[in-house]
Amino acid sequence: MKYDVILAGVGGQGVLSIAAIIAQAAGQAGLSIKQSEVHGMSQRGGAVESHLRLADHPIHSDLIPTAYADMVLAMEPMEALRYVPFLSPAGVIVTDRTPVVNIPNYPEAEDVYAALEQFPCSRLVDTVQIARDLHAVRSSNMVLLGAASAFLPLDAADLEAAIDAVFGRKGEAVVAQNVAAFRAGREAASVPAR
Repeated sequence: MKYDVILAGVGGQGVLSIAAIIAQAAGQAGLSIKQSEVHGMSQRGGAVESHLRLADHPIHSDLIPTAYADMVLAMEPMEALRYVPFLSPAGVIVTDRTPVVNIPNYPEAEDVYAALEQFPCSRLVDTVQIARDLHAVRSSNMVLLGAASAFLPLDAADLEAAIDAVFGRKGEAVVAQNVAAFRAGREAASVPAR
């Protein structure tokens, strides 16, 4: 088994927290893990990218080749489109619907959605609204992780345990809020979002 994930977003959206949680859960499941991150200008709203490779055998490179990713997981729809060249023909795209307009020539949101929906397996989830409904605006990344978990080769219980491990130092209330967001995202992914 091998599963490659490209995670993408804009600085401050929690992309690296998602990567840490997936890696923690994979480690607990006994899988090999390789990860590479790019987050140079992320503090100023720039792009954040992480390659995350999981396998039941040794992994020799931490970078995912073009057309090999099993999933593009993006906190923002334009960032999902940016990494589509990495997606394998059978891969899945899971992204938030909420655009982060951080460039002057950002395309119309409906055009971005239409481009993403051309792929055989794409889930555009309104993670920001789901998080708002839970009164947990800062947990939209956990909503997205929940949506992605429907496709990841990891048990939901292992991912929830990893959420506890990553956020545990912030207290039980924060852990509970993030687990609730994760579960809401998992539920949202079960129905195609169009």
